[in-house]
Amino acid sequence: MSRKIFFDTDPGCDDAVMLAMALGHDAIDVVGLSTVCGNTTIENTTRNAHAILDIGGYDVPVSRGCGRPLVDDLTTAEWIHGENGLRGDIPDADGDTRDIHGADAIIEAAYEYGDELTIAAVGPLPNLALALAKEPRLPDLVEDIYLMGGAAMTTGNVTPMAEANFHNDPAAASRVLQDANTRMVGLDVTNRATVSSEFIEEFRTAGGVRATVAEWLDYRPDSGTYPLADAPAIHDAAVVADLIDDSVLTFEEYYLEVDTTGGPCHGAVICDEHGTTDNDPNSRVAVDIDVARYRDVLETGLQAYATQ
Repeated sequence: MSRKIFFDTDPGCDDAVMLAMALGHDAIDVVGLSTVCGNTTIENTTRNAHAILDIGGYDVPVSRGCGRPLVDDLTTAEWIHGENGLRGDIPDADGDTRDIHGADAIIEAAYEYGDELTIAAVGPLPNLALALAKEPRLPDLVEDIYLMGGAAMTTGNVTPMAEANFHNDPAAASRVLQDANTRMVGLDVTNRATVSSEFIEEFRTAGGVRATVAEWLDYRPDSGTYPLADAPAIHDAAVVADLIDDSVLTFEEYYLEVDTTGGPCHGAVICDEHGTTDNDPNSRVAVDIDVARYRDVLETGLQAYATQ
């Protein structure tokens, strides 16, 4: 039986790959999407979500969420993900966005599907933080809550210490880690969630939908600033790979906080790796990834998405 997933997302090229592999894989039933600002504006992320569904021929409810962080200013990343936040031949597919805020859509899905539902939040976290404020029982209602964000025991990718999603809205990330007992899938593993150049070239030369997906896969700038410059990391896809095959990621429990002080570590995750605070663990942190399994799951999902 397929696993019911609600995605909170800011498409974004790696988000697009993640959604494509989830939509294409029989093990995943995507029951809804909420959009959030992050890689680009909320107008663009919502339009991009509709475009990803349209390209693959899927019908999934989309709800527009927060257009700015709870506290900080929005910083977008079109220089990485392309004009309007998504590379490739993207249709003008506005679609029918639901007349319900993304935070409320998360709560609604939790009420409807209960412990059959997993929430996967793979962008900045104001939608999920608001949902938790409105419905504190949310973590108990659903099966699990996955995050793609943070860097527990490694360095950041937008500052020396902070990962992009958490840095974009540290207040929201802090609230979510305090209240949600999440599975945090951060740069500790996603920097290694790479895809082979051979697979990208296979898709690029095939044309059509595959060529568009290849643009999403090979989204890094020419400057080669990524930790593994010889292979693009598809960060968000690591979450879906583990949802499909729970041997992809290895998790350990830690106590986490997010720095919201505005200093040089603003948005960074503080991980009590050695138990020095005596605080009980409040999150399960991904600490290792089976790259071969990850790539196998990703490629299977993308092949199916591209042939719908």
